[in-house]
Amino acid sequence: MSEPPVVLTTADGVATVTLNRPDAMNGLDLATKELLRDTLAEVAADDAVRCVVLTGTGRAFCVGQDLKEHVRHLQEGRDDVLGSTVAEHYNPTVTSLLTMPKPVVAAVNGVAAGAGASLALACDLRILSDAAGMNFAFSGIALSCDTGSSLTLPRLVGHARAMELLLLPRTIAADECLELGLASRVVPADDLASAAAELAGRLAAGPTVAYGAIKASLAYSATHELADVLAFEGEQMARTGATQDHTAAVGSFLAKEKPTFRGR
Repeated sequence: MSEPPVVLTTADGVATVTLNRPDAMNGLDLATKELLRDTLAEVAADDAVRCVVLTGTGRAFCVGQDLKEHVRHLQEGRDDVLGSTVAEHYNPTVTSLLTMPKPVVAAVNGVAAGAGASLALACDLRILSDAAGMNFAFSGIALSCDTGSSLTLPRLVGHARAMELLLLPRTIAADECLELGLASRVVPADDLASAAAELAGRLAAGPTVAYGAIKASLAYSATHELADVLAFEGEQMARTGATQDHTAAVGSFLAKEKPTFRGR
């Protein structure tokens, strides 16, 4: 039997979700989109998972929609497929990445293009191989942007630069991604797996509820007025202040010891 197009492995609180179509540069055909959506929903709901890593196999992270499959759909007269796949696959996938109450790390091993670049932006932190790059290629094939990039890209680089990158798509090398704020770190290709594992391990050992509250607070603040933002922050502070991790961390601080977080 052939290997699945998305592989999930878990260890020590870290779930690694790997796009596994290297011969197709991890293009998103129907089977891959369905399995990626369902796998991310699974790890988002799993309290034993305290950090998620999203990565790819081969020379690409993900080149977005599988265009060979898409061409077949167009030849069959199915010009409504893009609209339906956005609603059924891309939207729930990016929602899981953006809203799951735990950190998500993108380990970008190669080119991330179109929806693949959007998936990387939806992660909380992005470590890029020095051989990687991003291309917001949508308009190059006469399409609008999707998978949340109209939200995440301007948040990271500002409205004007986001407009430029979407209207005039090009491959942005890893070093420029770092300069623009699209990457958190750039590491040599041979070090990517170990760097991602080290970061994920650190996050998985951290205060998971607090991390989730921070994610929620940043998302909330982007669409609400100051008074509502401050009220939401107060709610999250009360919630995290009632956790076992907070009580233990305060005790460790007073004892001048390093805290141990249990994620609850």
